[in-house]
Amino acid sequence: MLRNDERNEKGYNDLFRSQIGFLAKELGCTMQEAEDQINDIVYEGLRPYFEKINACHGAVELIQKLKAAGFKIALLSDFPPEQKGDIWGIKQYCDLLLSSELIGALKPSSKPFKELAAKLEVPAERILYIGNSHKYDVEGPKKLGMKAGWFIPWIWGKFGVKSKIADITFRHYSQLEKFIFEQKSE
Repeated sequence: MLRNDERNEKGYNDLFRSQIGFLAKELGCTMQEAEDQINDIVYEGLRPYFEKINACHGAVELIQKLKAAGFKIALLSDFPPEQKGDIWGIKQYCDLLLSSELIGALKPSSKPFKELAAKLEVPAERILYIGNSHKYDVEGPKKLGMKAGWFIPWIWGKFGVKSKIADITFRHYSQLEKFIFEQKSE
């Protein structure tokens, strides 16, 4: 709920302090108590769970192929990337790791996507942003003119679920690989 209240287009000068203020007000506690709770529950509390998450089948192999083919690889997360350990085995292939929190705006604001493009030194329309949240990882980058790929659970694919705005909806990274290399050859 707290993060939903913070998701807006303009963002904040200091998102971390803002969320502490929101939580302190909501709980009727001090700023220090709110900060301690956020650190204990969100930042330190979620770390062990993030570290246990494995990459989806075929994701690391595709990233290796893309890196070998000269593509830039970046990770943009609403949480600090360092909280996620080695980031499912892909950290070593990333040219850039960004936290939207440090940028001051959570996805789907265009602010973190603009920063991603600027730091990569790649025009937004030449970026394919991949994610599993339609609202944050598809709608957000599409507002800025990026291409977007929506990774869905395999069962959704069995039922024919597709995004109306994503450039690709996929459930296997082999589908994404085919899409990317077909786009590159055009």
